[in-house]
Amino acid sequence: MTTTAPPRPAPAPPPPARPSLGTRVRGLWLRWWRRLTAMRTAIVLLFLLALAAIPGSLLPQRSLNQNAVRQYFADHPTLAPVLDRLYAFDVFGSPWFAAVYLLLFVSLIGCVVPRLAEHVRALRAAPPPAPRRLQRLPDSAELATPLTGPAALDVVEEELRVRRFRVVRRETGHADSAGSSGNGPELSAEKGFWKETGNLLFHLSLVALLLGLAGGKLWGYEGSILVTEGQGFCNAFQQYDTHSSGALVDSGDLSPLCIDLEDFRAEYEEDLTAASYTADIRYGGPGEEGEPATIGVNDPLRLDGDRVYVTGHGYAPRFTVTLADGTAFTDVSAPFLPSDQTTMSSEGALKLPDLGAGVEDQLALEGFFAPTGLMQGGVLTSIDPRPLNPQVAVLAYQGYLGLDSGLPQSVYSLDASQIERGRLAEVGRANLAVGETLTLPDGTAITFTGVSQFAALQFSHDPGQVWVLAAAIALLVGLLALLLLRRERFFARVGPAPDGGGTVLSVGSLTRGGGESATSFAELTGRLRAALDERSPTPSAPPSGGAAPEPEVPPSDR
Repeated sequence: MTTTAPPRPAPAPPPPARPSLGTRVRGLWLRWWRRLTAMRTAIVLLFLLALAAIPGSLLPQRSLNQNAVRQYFADHPTLAPVLDRLYAFDVFGSPWFAAVYLLLFVSLIGCVVPRLAEHVRALRAAPPPAPRRLQRLPDSAELATPLTGPAALDVVEEELRVRRFRVVRRETGHADSAGSSGNGPELSAEKGFWKETGNLLFHLSLVALLLGLAGGKLWGYEGSILVTEGQGFCNAFQQYDTHSSGALVDSGDLSPLCIDLEDFRAEYEEDLTAASYTADIRYGGPGEEGEPATIGVNDPLRLDGDRVYVTGHGYAPRFTVTLADGTAFTDVSAPFLPSDQTTMSSEGALKLPDLGAGVEDQLALEGFFAPTGLMQGGVLTSIDPRPLNPQVAVLAYQGYLGLDSGLPQSVYSLDASQIERGRLAEVGRANLAVGETLTLPDGTAITFTGVSQFAALQFSHDPGQVWVLAAAIALLVGLLALLLLRRERFFARVGPAPDGGGTVLSVGSLTRGGGESATSFAELTGRLRAALDERSPTPSAPPSGGAAPEPEVPPSDR
């Protein structure tokens, strides 16, 4: 008995080679890049950017109002430090806002650049061939005409060129009796490239807008200051009450400009609400006489990227301080900040740290100013924002103000810690009208001599303003083109009529955007039908009163 050896198993196929680490990294990078540059991702990032800006509008920002941030910390001592660690008071300079901003910027560029190249190729390319079955298009029709095929296409081409279509004719043979085999003489036309151009312009303008905003933040700066009538300031960070600047701004880059406030006027409605603020200023370089100008809330001074705005106003009471030895400080003043915008009741402080040789104690006045003062229950109040009866309630202090201690303190109020420690002692108080005097125990006389107005001015430098304006206008133009225009393609093919007499013209249209297309297609086919009828030969009419004459027969056939 013979035995056969079992068949040898086939060798197992070798395992597939694993891609190298570099190949896997490139694949992950490519997938990540495609997701980042997808239009859906750009829309999500744009929504996130708008969402991230909400805390910046709800919470005070250090770059705009540091005093408001300090007040928020005082009002919410538990919540404020938590929000501060999340950059809630510096939203637009936070790392997470910058990350969303940069991702949106990269996503938009990745979306727009390939589409721009594709759009340029489409502009240079001919309209695509007609589909094999025109009857399957959303709008289609068949027109019978006695004209030949080329003549019928001539009529269609003429009508489409009048409507600004780009037209291409293709001679591909003859169609069957239904005109649907796709191999007859045909015509392709299209228009509406401005719709896609508007789409690309919209997205490119959005990129330009982001660039302009980023440039303004990096190279821009602004500062706010209160300027009393008759005083002025120069464009320097050291002179501003509050200021902010971009990361690429150096103090030597500031515009050499000085502003003097000559006069300020506030006008009010009948209900005593502010109607307008007007400031007469003089501006020019340091040491120059300057040029006069008048600015208002919505009418700033504009100078080559620099803007000077009026953002508010208030009052600065004036005092004359006469020491016991006869030394006088005439018409010294300090801005009092409004505590009530309806009546312009204001609070502030006047500090006199240097009273001359031989005077050890420093002097300070803390007070309440009423433009139109009225005593109610022994308390001074104001009933009108206009300076009709200016009065001031003052508290006089002598001692050490702590201005040289190295610790920051507000110029509009006294350091309460100095009063609590006994370094500043109250030495007198009084309610004063214009011309009245408060005399201190050491013989110092403090006379309320009048009131001046101050203007809250803001100096802004934003090199991206013109860029942002141009980008915003282009964005609006692109959006209008995207919404109002439509992309249209029109196809026509000719074939013989079923009865062998004349031609059947098959037409179809494909429209994207711009609303309903059936009406415009019906209007176009109606115009084509009329044009075909006008070009068709007219049969000769029989003579009136009888039948048509018989055709002549040659003599050879009789």
